Amino acid sequence: MKQYSTKRHASMETQQETKTRLLWRIESIYKKLDAMYGTQGLIMKASKFDAIELMSSSVLQERVLALSRILKENPTLNDKFLENQIPAVLDELEELLVEDFARRKVENELEQRIQQRIEEKYNDYIHDIKLQVIREQKASPENARTLKKLGILEKMEYTRLNCSALNILRPTCLNEIIGQDKAVKALISRLNNPYPQHIILYGPPGVGKTTCARLALEMVKGKPQSAFSQEAPFVEVDGSTLRWDPRESTNPLLGSVHDPIYQGARRELAEEGIPEPKLGLVSEAHGGILFIDELGDMDPILQNKLLKVLEDKRVFFESSYYDPHDERIPQYIKQMFEQGVPADFVLIGATTRERQDISPAFRSRCMEIFFEPLTREHIKQIVHISASKLQINIESSISDIISQYCCDGRGANKILVDTFAIALNESEKLEQVVEVRQQHVYEAIQNSRLSTCCLQRATDEAEVGKIFGIGAFAYQGRLIELEAVAFPAEHPGEGSIRFNETAGSMAKDSVFNAASVLRQDSGEKLKDYDLHINFIGGGKVDGPSAGAAIYLAILSAIKKKPIRQDVAITGEISLQGKVKAVGALHEKIYGACQSGIKKMLIPSENGEDIVKKPPGMEIIPIRYISEAYKYVFV
Repeated sequence: MKQYSTKRHASMETQQETKTRLLWRIESIYKKLDAMYGTQGLIMKASKFDAIELMSSSVLQERVLALSRILKENPTLNDKFLENQIPAVLDELEELLVEDFARRKVENELEQRIQQRIEEKYNDYIHDIKLQVIREQKASPENARTLKKLGILEKMEYTRLNCSALNILRPTCLNEIIGQDKAVKALISRLNNPYPQHIILYGPPGVGKTTCARLALEMVKGKPQSAFSQEAPFVEVDGSTLRWDPRESTNPLLGSVHDPIYQGARRELAEEGIPEPKLGLVSEAHGGILFIDELGDMDPILQNKLLKVLEDKRVFFESSYYDPHDERIPQYIKQMFEQGVPADFVLIGATTRERQDISPAFRSRCMEIFFEPLTREHIKQIVHISASKLQINIESSISDIISQYCCDGRGANKILVDTFAIALNESEKLEQVVEVRQQHVYEAIQNSRLSTCCLQRATDEAEVGKIFGIGAFAYQGRLIELEAVAFPAEHPGEGSIRFNETAGSMAKDSVFNAASVLRQDSGEKLKDYDLHINFIGGGKVDGPSAGAAIYLAILSAIKKKPIRQDVAITGEISLQGKVKAVGALHEKIYGACQSGIKKMLIPSENGEDIVKKPPGMEIIPIRYISEAYKYVFV
């Protein structure tokens, strides 16, 4: 019994020693915190983390919890741990204390060094400030003459004419771009995705290419699937006006480095002979869109330089004045010369030229979108929308008249604005809504010396030796009026063929092909006839697509078979009598539709090219020229 009592007494002494050591460790941590933050600072920190009451508690666990909240800076800690867990918790808290103490010591040493450096440089700073004050107190560059010119400029800022009518009529949303639904959808889809592509827009002038490019970015900015942020810039430039110096002293597109001595630079850089690169449009468009209008008219060498930027997404500068070891050069200039300037943008180029006129290297890096020429119905819609924007009343026939004299939206708006001006000056009361009548629009048309877009029109009559072919130029199609007349030769086998020399060698080859097919199919020899073939209106026919029309005109002239004048045909004729595929089919269909053609014969090889047939016109694919007889001849 006595032995058991002795062991119990020894165990109680051991527990008491352990508790005492824990108290010493806790007190030591509190003293270190007091030394780090000060008494007032420690109280404020403990109050911030809801540990004031826990600090003064007589329970070890609560005092340790207070230390945990202070060192871990977490007022929500409420751990319940046993007394035998306290040593491990204190080990963790001591580690946090050591780390915090070391960090504060480094910060204090750094502050001391900064303060020491400020004291050392104090006199230099005072000297620089005095020099700056002296410079500011120098005589002002302003005098009576310069102030007078400043006043004139400020007065000019307040004197403004009204804005241009064409600016008012410009589409403000994609829904106002008429007749380009497919092109608009294609453009938006190529921009509104995580990987936007460079794009070239083809099409005739005045159909909405530039406006569509301006509005497209606003549609896709900030969308979740778009790569463009809300701050994405839109930089626009006319490619036909871009001028640059081959010596790279001037390049508004890519940027340039000015000679600091002869071309001028900032004064503090010029005095030291330090070159400063001037950023170009490609850097301004970083993160957004660079739109180049009339891309096809841009300098070819400048196009090649732009291709390099498209590949690298960065612009690099060079200058013989740049010395990388010169310590006087600012860091931003060093970075511009050594690392280049970012130029990550999406290029959208618009052109009225044919795709073969654009550099193949450019085309290979860009998606291509084609804008359709506008039909008469599209022109009528544009006229009505513009009339509502001008707040004028127009007669119902006005839109139909305007659609006969223009093929693009800009031209239609110009006629309407001119008509509005004539009607406005004839009205007696300015308060009234302007009424625009037929005589006003005809006067505007006569003043501008305009002629109808479609010089050839389809009719319901039939004529011998006369047929309509179809040509295409500048993304628009036109009817080619072709006629032929045949007379028996005075001496069999001694006939002659007369043909427009200006039509070109390819059209002449089509005549010889047609002669061979005619002899093969019907046994007729053109040498037995004096044949005259004429392209009405003159001009060169570039391509073999008029071959089928030439054959049918010759056959009609020889056989005296009338040809329907509401049918047109396009296609190359081969020596086997096949009708071969041709290009620019969409433009040719547009031209036929504009001229009132009811049936259009096309090569069967082009049948897959037609996705949507125009209303009011039948498109018939044929493989052999003989298949056209039942559609062409009466």
